Amino acid sequence: MKKMIKNMDRGILLMLLASLSFAAMGGFAKVVSQALPPVEVTFFRNIFGVVLVGLAIYKVPLKQTGGKPFLLLFRGSMGFAALLAYFYIMAHIPLGEAVTYNKTSPIFVAIFAYLFLNEKLHKSALLAIIIGFVGIVLVAQPQGGTFDKYDILGIFSGIGAALAYTSIRELRKYYDTRAIVMSFMGVGTAAPLILMLLTPYVTVSEDFDWMFAEFVMPEGVQWGYVTAVGIFATISQLLMTKAYELTKAGIVGTISYSNIVFAVVIGVMLGDPIPDIWTVLGIILVILSGLLVALPKGLK
Repeated sequence: MKKMIKNMDRGILLMLLASLSFAAMGGFAKVVSQALPPVEVTFFRNIFGVVLVGLAIYKVPLKQTGGKPFLLLFRGSMGFAALLAYFYIMAHIPLGEAVTYNKTSPIFVAIFAYLFLNEKLHKSALLAIIIGFVGIVLVAQPQGGTFDKYDILGIFSGIGAALAYTSIRELRKYYDTRAIVMSFMGVGTAAPLILMLLTPYVTVSEDFDWMFAEFVMPEGVQWGYVTAVGIFATISQLLMTKAYELTKAGIVGTISYSNIVFAVVIGVMLGDPIPDIWTVLGIILVILSGLLVALPKGLK
């Protein structure tokens, strides 16, 4: 019993540290995105992971049956697109709001798991979806009843992440976890390079400027910022994985929402306006919806 409580305490602490690390990554990404295009920041965010996961695979070869290459590519592509949209909006809206949009993914996972994996949609999940969408509207506060570009991309970052997470449920039957992670990091490294190489030869509308940009060589402290983005992202992943090993998923998942609070604080420190009462209420509703989605699964 004492060991169980000790592990739970360690799991909660590690998840808090993971959330803080994730918010710190967002802070560095927000700062450096003022000077470097988001597609480039995405590249630097993933290249560190490719090296680390690649070394892990080199030391211990993959053990898997495989057979779902297109689903693996889909997982990587959706994860990359969601991350790119996330880094883009971060440069234009408060950090806390950007993280809140990203944390809407559990709402969409519940919907996609019902549509594609035939999972049951419990009453609490239906309530969560309604509450979550009300929260999204309060955070976005659409003018004239329409969402602006940053709100749409923010919601897409949650949808893209949800599609990636939903595909993982099927992929883990066929692939080593490291292969699934590498699919995301690999696409997230190669795709930005391709997009940056194509940029001089394509003309895109403002609607797609978040995807295309020419490479800008980082200067001075900017190298420190992009390195910090990669390091804190990797640290966050490692801490989160360990937290899930030590403590029940329901508890850890609940604690993970602390990254929104950390992001709001870090954002305000970087110059973001203090959220108004409607934004705060929207953030609370998004958090509540995420917790309601997890309730039927219990504290497994």
